[in-house]
Amino acid sequence: MVPTDFKNLVRRFYVLQAERVEAYKLFEEGHEAYLRTGPHYDFEHYKQLVHEITKAFCGISKEVLKIKEQLHQDFDRPDLSEHIEKLQIKEKEKLELTAKLQLAKQNAQDHPEDEDFQEKVHEIKQETIKNTAALSEILQDFKYDSEEPE
Repeated sequence: MVPTDFKNLVRRFYVLQAERVEAYKLFEEGHEAYLRTGPHYDFEHYKQLVHEITKAFCGISKEVLKIKEQLHQDFDRPDLSEHIEKLQIKEKEKLELTAKLQLAKQNAQDHPEDEDFQEKVHEIKQETIKNTAALSEILQDFKYDSEEPE
């Protein structure tokens, strides 16, 4: 359910972002547990986790997109709508990086003698740091602009 007044809409957006952060945390913890099952990985449990996390991310994204529309249409705040658009793009990149990192970590664990796999993990971690910084900047801009009097 999407709220109808501006302040509650913004609050709901922050709640959804917190849910996204929690989902990433669960995803990471689940992947670490999966790696501990190696070398004969418990793929079925991991596949179920990926399914549940994907469902959570889809639900969050759908609601965030509704908020984006409402901010633009109902409250005439294309500035905030634009921040959410940028955020969604960066969140998609973050999810892609997370998947790449998880695969790279498994490859590095399976081939400890091959430094290329370790280097790949390092490269993806650096990309993830840049992505997180960009997400933080967008959220900061959203916070600043949403607190401005109209």
